[in-house]
Amino acid sequence: MEDYGRFLALLASALLVGFLSVILSLVWVFHYREGLSWDGGPGEFNWHPVLIITGFVFIQGIAIIVYRLPWTWKCSKLLMKFIHAGLNTTAMILAIVSMVAVFEFHNAKNIPNMYSLHSWIGLTAVIFYSLQLFLGFAVFLLPFAPVRLRAALMPIHIYSGLTIFATVIATALMGITEKLIFALKKPAYSASPPEANLVNSLGLLLVVFGSLILWIASRPHWKRPPAENAKILRPIGATPEGTEVESTMTNSSNADKSDLRGETEAARKQNIKFDEAGQRSTM
Repeated sequence: MEDYGRFLALLASALLVGFLSVILSLVWVFHYREGLSWDGGPGEFNWHPVLIITGFVFIQGIAIIVYRLPWTWKCSKLLMKFIHAGLNTTAMILAIVSMVAVFEFHNAKNIPNMYSLHSWIGLTAVIFYSLQLFLGFAVFLLPFAPVRLRAALMPIHIYSGLTIFATVIATALMGITEKLIFALKKPAYSASPPEANLVNSLGLLLVVFGSLILWIASRPHWKRPPAENAKILRPIGATPEGTEVESTMTNSSNADKSDLRGETEAARKQNIKFDEAGQRSTM
């Protein structure tokens, strides 16, 4: 891997910042708010920021860059696909639970739902993330989609994934700011009490985490190498090229040998093309 030391430094920084973001969200709700509960009260609402930051931000960020971890390049690509899909599914579940918590709290307190820009963009992000996850399963994980369809949808899959992630970060910043404005009265948010400073610091950490993930995911020289993706797909019982094949063709003409090598090479290139087009992802 090119710039391996820099990659490790950025990866370690992203993991540290993401973990600190989760810790700060827990400190916020337990030290300054009402903790966590599921009774229709403020403690139920507090699940919303904690689960969004843990799942929709931190876990989704790790899912985006999991293919770029160099120690996974020798693992089965199918295994990595399941890990990528599993992380995204976990993030989706946590996001849905957080949405249920905030809707139940609003309903219990007779607070209107879906009136703020934060709620509009947040629900839009959840919907598009669900579509992204469904299409990812249907097109890239299950082995039924044609190669051309995978190749056509891969750039859209990558772009939409990064766009949704950036949107989630922005929505989280809007949400925590909105919460402080509503919750802080004496002293007010404008007086910069300790809770406001802690949550503002949390917002800065979310921006740094998002920036690090997007930077790692957008560096082309940190992609999973094609050589690690290329698996020659042979029929059951087929033999590797250049060994038994050539030995069984000993009595054939040089022209026959040349044709065989050409066909085998063409098959190898076609299979490599299949893997790169249909399976590779920077996320």
